Amino acid sequence: MNLSQLRPAAGSKKNRKRVGRGPGSGTGKTAGKGSKGQLQGAGYSRKWSFEGGQMPLARRVPKRGFTNIVRDEYAEINLDRLEKIAKAEIGPEEFVAAGLVSRKESVRVKVLGRGSVTSAKSVSAHKFSESARKKIEEAGGKALVIGKR
Repeated sequence: MNLSQLRPAAGSKKNRKRVGRGPGSGTGKTAGKGSKGQLQGAGYSRKWSFEGGQMPLARRVPKRGFTNIVRDEYAEINLDRLEKIAKAEIGPEEFVAAGLVSRKESVRVKVLGRGSVTSAKSVSAHKFSESARKKIEEAGGKALVIGKR
């Protein structure tokens, strides 16, 4: 083997396409750009949302309502679902582990009063309804409010 005998693999090197070099080349005259119009110019680029002068979709659809960006959202959990957790102390981590709250939701939790509590449990959440707090304390447990983040 000699360095002067080295060659690239067959078919790995290809000549670049030379456009606009006469009708015999197959890419003459319009150089593969089609016929007239704004798209044929060198360096042309359009905005991703441009629709050819048609009214853009974002402006065609009706705008209604209001989204409050400072709203606190809570995942709601009822007492009957808390009975599935066997631990005596329950908090947001246990809610996620038990599948009562998904990670996609805000991890802020409000406990609601549907159902009943059979054993004394210490429940930590961001909010409690009055009926939930009453039922937890009647069963001998505690309703602990977690402060805002």
